Amino acid sequence: MFLLAWIVLSCREFGPVLSRSFQYVMRVRDFVDSLVLWTHLLRSFGFFCPKGKKKANAASGMAVNDDCKLKFLELKAKRTYRFIVFKIDEKSKQVIVEKVGEPTLSYEDFTASLPADECRYAIYDFDFVTEENCQKSKIFFIAWSPDTSRVRSKMLYASSKDRFKRELDGIQVELQATDPTEMGLDVIRSRAN
Repeated sequence: MFLLAWIVLSCREFGPVLSRSFQYVMRVRDFVDSLVLWTHLLRSFGFFCPKGKKKANAASGMAVNDDCKLKFLELKAKRTYRFIVFKIDEKSKQVIVEKVGEPTLSYEDFTASLPADECRYAIYDFDFVTEENCQKSKIFFIAWSPDTSRVRSKMLYASSKDRFKRELDGIQVELQATDPTEMGLDVIRSRAN
């Protein structure tokens, strides 16, 4: 009985203090909740990403590794490569550089570097001479998707292609190829003019 009387009297004396403390705790909780919400929103827009990895593509879940953009810029500005072959690494869920070709390599070397039964993206720097006898160059983006590749792989590459192309600023011609005849040297020459 004494304990009950003490609780009632304590509530009368400390009631306003406890009420203010409770309000303070509720404000802190609301602030933390809003902070968590903002952090989640910022992450969904690509902030707070680990170095070397960008926000994933919403359609396919594939991110683009920074090395892809660096190699492309070297090809475009410095002409340090003739071609670059990219692949989607399904473990890390990002597009990575698989192979680069030296400037001395030919178009046949480039086509030989593409696997016969797997999808790939490729950039090829095509040098040609115009009818006016001017030396020119065009950068081709080739989406290689052979008929013999897996359906899942074809879908993954198709859904990631537009986002990946947007990351590589300076592509002049795009080709979609399912067999070697669709990206032969004669096709490249005709599309370059």
